[in-house]
Parts: sequence; C-alpha cells; structure tokens
Amino acid sequence: MEKDSLYKFLYRFFDLIVLTYFVFSFGYSVKTDYQIPKLVGLLVIVLGLLAFNTAKFFYYKSRGRKKVALAQIILLGVLLLISGVISIVHYQQDFHFVLRKIRPILEAGIVLYFFIRLMVFVRYIYQVYYNPAIVFVGSFFTIILLGSFLLMLPNATTNGITFTDALFTATSAVCVTGLVVLDTANDFTQIGQTIILVLFQLGGLGILTFTSFFSYFFRGSSSFKEGLNIKDFIAQENIKDVLKIALNVVVFTLFVEMIGAGLIYSTIQHLDEIEDKIFFSVFHSISAFCNAGFSTMSSGLSEEFLKFNYTMQWVVMVLIVLGGLGFNIISNYYTYLKTLALEFFDKTRIHKQIHITTLNTRIVLYTTLALIVGGFLFLAISEHQNTLLLHDTWFGKVTTSFFNAITPRTAGFNTMDFSQYTVPSLLFIIFLMWIGASPGSTGGGIKTSTFALATLNIIATARGKSRIQLQGRRISSESTARAFAILCISLIVIGFAILALLIFEPKGTDLLSVVFECFSAYSTVGLSLNLTPTLTEPSKVVLIFTMFIGRIGLLNLLFGMLRELNHQFYEYPKENILIN
Repeated sequence: MEKDSLYKFLYRFFDLIVLTYFVFSFGYSVKTDYQIPKLVGLLVIVLGLLAFNTAKFFYYKSRGRKKVALAQIILLGVLLLISGVISIVHYQQDFHFVLRKIRPILEAGIVLYFFIRLMVFVRYIYQVYYNPAIVFVGSFFTIILLGSFLLMLPNATTNGITFTDALFTATSAVCVTGLVVLDTANDFTQIGQTIILVLFQLGGLGILTFTSFFSYFFRGSSSFKEGLNIKDFIAQENIKDVLKIALNVVVFTLFVEMIGAGLIYSTIQHLDEIEDKIFFSVFHSISAFCNAGFSTMSSGLSEEFLKFNYTMQWVVMVLIVLGGLGFNIISNYYTYLKTLALEFFDKTRIHKQIHITTLNTRIVLYTTLALIVGGFLFLAISEHQNTLLLHDTWFGKVTTSFFNAITPRTAGFNTMDFSQYTVPSLLFIIFLMWIGASPGSTGGGIKTSTFALATLNIIATARGKSRIQLQGRRISSESTARAFAILCISLIVIGFAILALLIFEPKGTDLLSVVFECFSAYSTVGLSLNLTPTLTEPSKVVLIFTMFIGRIGLLNLLFGMLRELNHQFYEYPKENILIN
C-alpha cells in the first residue's frame, strides 16, 4: 500500500512538472540566456519520465496498467532514439546547435504524453461519477475552461486577450461554432491557432470519445460505466462494443482529415499568399470535418485568392458532409456497399434479405440530400442576379450555390460576405442553420432526424393517424416526443437569446443581424452578418451560453438531472386537452 501511495505521488509530481513546462514553454517567451537551461531541463524531464514508467512497468501486476506504461516507454524511448540519431549526425556541430535540433522532437513528445495523461484523468473522473449526462456536460465545460486559460497565455496572442474574449473563443471552438470576436489570423499566433485547432478537434468528436479511444487502444477493454458514458454521444442504442466503435470513430476521423489536408494542400501549393501551406491545409481540413468554421485567413475562404478556388471548395464541402453525416451513417452504408460487392463477385454467397441500412440511416440521408438539393436550387435562384454575378463560369456559380447550401448546416465557412445576400436568402440560410447536421456527427442544430420526424408527424396527424409508419416500420412515440421537445427547447433558447441581445446591444441594432447571430450560435454554425466583433460584453456572455446549450443539448442536461430511474407501473385516467 505504501508503495502504491508513493507511485501515485510520483505520478502527480511528474504530471505537475510536465504541465508546468508545457505552460511556460509554449505560453511565455524565454530570454536567450535561459534557452539552454530550458532545453537541458526538457531532456532531464524526458529521461525522468522514461525511468519512472520503466519502474511502473515492472511493479504493476495489472495487464492494463502494464500496457499503458509500455506505451509511454515506447513513446519516450523513440523520442530519445531520434534525438540520439540527430546528435550523432550533427556531432561536429556546437552543443547548443544540437539541443535546438532535438528540442521540437522532445517537446512534441511532452505534448503527446500530457494529452495521454489528460485522457487517463478524464477516464478516471467518469468512472467515479455515475451520471453520463452530467459527465458529458462537465467534460465540455472543463475543456472550455482549460482552453480559455491556455488562450490567455502571452504567446497565444499578438496583443493580449481578455478573459471574456478567451472564454468566447474557447467556447466557440469546443462547441465547433466558429463565431469569433477576434481575428484568428492576426490576433492569434500560430501557438494560439494550434490551441484553437486542438479545442475544435476535441469538441467535434468529444473528449469522451478520445478518452474511450485511448482506453480501448491501451487496455483492449472497457468498463460498463464507460459504455454508458460514451454511447449517447456517438448515438449508439446499446453498450455492446461501444468502445470499439469509439476507436473506429477516431481512426476514421484522423484518416479522413489526413486525406482532406493532402487534397487541400494540392489546391493551394501555387498560392504565394499562404505562408505555411501545411498548417493551413491541416487546420482547414480538421475545421471542415469537425464543422467548426474556423479559418486562419482574416476573411475566411472569401479571400480574393481563395474565393475562386473551386477545387478546394469541393474538398471542403465533402469534408463538411462527411463530418455532418456522422460515423454511424457512413459505417452503415459502407457495410451495405461491402455486402453488395461481395455478393456481386462471389455468386455462391447467399443473398441477405435483411435490411442492412437502418431506417435511421435512410431518414438522415434522404433529409440531408433534400436539404442540399433544395438549398442549392433556392440559393441559385435567389442569388442569380446578386452575388453569383461575381462568378463568370457556370461551374463557379454551381459550386458557390452548393457551397452556400452546405456550409450553413453547422459548418460556418463563407466564400462571400453574407451581409451582401438578399433577405430571402438570409431567411432560408437561417432555416438551414436551425436544422443543422445529423445525430452522432460533429455538427449541431436540432438535427436532420428531428426535423424529419416532426414533419412526418405533422403529415400523419393531418391524415388522422396516431402513429408514424414508414417503410414497414413504426416510429416509437418516445422518438416523436423527444423530437418535438428539442424543437420547442431550441426556439425558446434562441428566443431568449434574441431578446437579451436586443436589450444589451445599442439602440438601432439591425434585428435580422441579431436573429441571424443567435440562430448561428445555437446551431453551432459560426456564420455572422459582421455583428460578432462589435458585441458588448453582456451579449458575448449570452452567446457563450447559447453556443454551449446548443452543443450539449439542454434536453440531455435535463435528462441527466431530472430523469427518474424507477419505472411507474400505473397510469392516471386519460383526459384530452383542447388544442385548436
């Protein structure tokens, strides 16, 4: 027991040392005279961590703990090996030169080690606490608060930042919204932009998904509580193999983002206006897939050298759609297409009569397709004699119309100043923002399935039916009730946000701009009619709460706080209420 206590103390001690180095190294500028002592200290930290994890590996009996320790030993060992090779290659160079060469490698390892430890800590928290909804909300709140303090570090910004602006930016990033009160390109350094990138990557997939990924990757197993915590976020109905699915979600996401970054790079490599093309490509690929809408350009994709880069816009659109559909939908159709291919090439295989694609998949896909095509047609007509006149070719007009039909559904990128759009176009974009992406995706909004169920329920009620029946299936009353609850809650929250902004903003503020802003914040879109940078402090706080509620879902929080675990085996007498 005493040895266990000693190891726990050393664990916390090393975590504190790593965190301290992480904050001061990236957050503060160090004078030249102190650069070498800092690099030597970094090397000592890495060697100490390697020795400590080696001791843990031989001490622990648990197979899971041994795997975690072994993974950290391999990570630190590889870093030291690479550093040693670099030192040997440059053995004729000055000692200071060699240290500067190995510094980025060791610091990258420290960051990764810190990230793994953070995942272990979060995993411990939601193992101890039993309420999945509260843990889910708490994880977002914790990351937002941590991100706010990181953005306030001196090296993260060019001219400093207030706590309110840091909190707004961190909330916008974690909630994958994209509304900005400061210019991401000019007011944040590359360190600040990297912090924002990490925040919307964690926010898009969820800290619990990453935690579960590391849990399954290192241990190969999971607890019952872990399954309960993660199943709702990745939209799974049961907890069987839920951690394995979380691993697949992370791997699929990183794979798609890597491919997207490569494609984006191929479309901008000839542009001299972009200095760091690799960082630009990675940043926008992750931002697009996570439906975050952040850009390292002051005017986003509406910069003159990007506005007519139609190939890049199609890459961004595909990433947005893939992220907005969610892993479950893509996985379901992958299984369907895989089965068709196997049956086509293997004639001896027995044809499966069961429905591989679920009703949920078909509803989401058809609704998404209808919104994209409908949005394209509407915006192509309404903007034909307006913003589309800037594009000389039909391909440019078609690309822009599709882009503007896809990006309002929680992505938030813009290739044109939205304040130049006609009022009918803006109202339709508000409608698209309100609907948003699909369940279990990186996007927000009320979700496509919610809108589809509400529409189907209206049609069923008009036909005098008491239930929704579709393609040989009956939709449960619980799903329909939840859909209408989400609709009502969204309109109530947005309504209160609009009223608050009209109170806090100066007299004469354009009503349409306020409405557009509030719908964008709740649906985590990030589009704006140039109102965000001019907001007063109270209005920023209102939008912070609006973005947070829109991302986590107020209904999820209420379920976690008010849901009763016991079942009622009785019913009260029924009475009808006059509606008309």
